[in-house]
Amino acid sequence: MMRILVVFAFMLMSCNPKAQDSVTKSQEDLKTEFSLPKKLKEVSGIALSQDQKTIWAIEDAGNKNVVYGLNRQGELVNDVLVENVENNDWEDITKDVAGNIYIGDFGNNENDRQNLSILKLDLKNDSQKSTKVIQTTKFHYEGQTEFPPKKSNLLYDCEAFVEKDGSFYLFTKNRSKGFDGTFLVFQIPNKEGDFEAKLIGKLKLEGGYSDAAITSAAINSKNEIVLLTHKNIHVLSGFTANDFNSAKIQKLPLNHNSQKEAVVFVDDKTLLIADEKDKKEGGNVYQFSLK
Repeated sequence: MMRILVVFAFMLMSCNPKAQDSVTKSQEDLKTEFSLPKKLKEVSGIALSQDQKTIWAIEDAGNKNVVYGLNRQGELVNDVLVENVENNDWEDITKDVAGNIYIGDFGNNENDRQNLSILKLDLKNDSQKSTKVIQTTKFHYEGQTEFPPKKSNLLYDCEAFVEKDGSFYLFTKNRSKGFDGTFLVFQIPNKEGDFEAKLIGKLKLEGGYSDAAITSAAINSKNEIVLLTHKNIHVLSGFTANDFNSAKIQKLPLNHNSQKEAVVFVDDKTLLIADEKDKKEGGNVYQFSLK
């Protein structure tokens, strides 16, 4: 009798389209595209060139002031030295609609840095041996008066930004004691100069640190912004240029936990995601499709 029941239950599952879909989707959510070159152990950001043939990758504090060019198969094609600048803590890289490349030198683990900046590069193609910073946007955060603040208010680290319509949008990484998923959104003009980053949003992601600590961001042509964490993609929509408090947030589990640090749109529904190498795990670029 027990054997008949087991077979019957299996037949029911096989005939249930929803059950099959959920299993298939969970297995195919994150597809490994390729492994990163060995020298890129601490990838902190990736961006696509305007022709989408080159993946530009950077590393964070303690690494070289170099942008690495990879082809779409993951092969290293060039190391581009960024002249006359130091890698204080490069945490993300992005481009604008014209194809200009920007590096966010705003890693701030201890929330005590006062030399935060965004660097615009003269980076055109993967045959360059070097590039120069052609615009430096220095900034400080509206609302931060202590360096560092109290441990309960460590909201001024940043590893994620995008450029849209002449402004940079920064999404902070919460390092506060008693982590609750809160993050801040700041706006800075895409110009040469020294600015106060304007606070335009205070939002919250669900879950613990691996679920909700933001490590990278990307934007598509539909005005959707994705925020990357170690375990999830969070899609922001419904915001306005100067106000993110009304943004809707959709959480998409990746069903995979690793030190994911970089994300970029290939098209409006397809992402490339990179994680750091950790012993025998990570050090890969993955593809993920938004549902």
